[in-house]
Amino acid sequence: MKKFGLVTLGIIAGIVALVNLGPLLGLGISALFVIAGVHFYLKSDSSLLKIFWATVGIIGLLTAISNIPGFVGILSIVALYFIWKTWNKEELSLSIPKKDDPFVNFETQWNELNK
Repeated sequence: MKKFGLVTLGIIAGIVALVNLGPLLGLGISALFVIAGVHFYLKSDSSLLKIFWATVGIIGLLTAISNIPGFVGILSIVALYFIWKTWNKEELSLSIPKKDDPFVNFETQWNELNK
């Protein structure tokens, strides 16, 4: 039943991520404007260029903040990542064979004998 829930949540998160590809692209472009504004603001020497790059950075920040569907897309990608990690963790925990070799499990057998 847990696998069914993970598959269902994965499908829903995948659909949400695909639907929000456009806003994610817009959020990325806004982030580039913010990064460029901060970078060139710190490198510029004149006051006019500092005002211009600060304005570019603020505009990029405002467009990034107002891009709520982009943040929903990021959340769905994060959810897909955690679903993937949970799915793989279950697969790994089920596929580890327990060895009954006495030489491999010497410490556990020694502790059992000393009890």
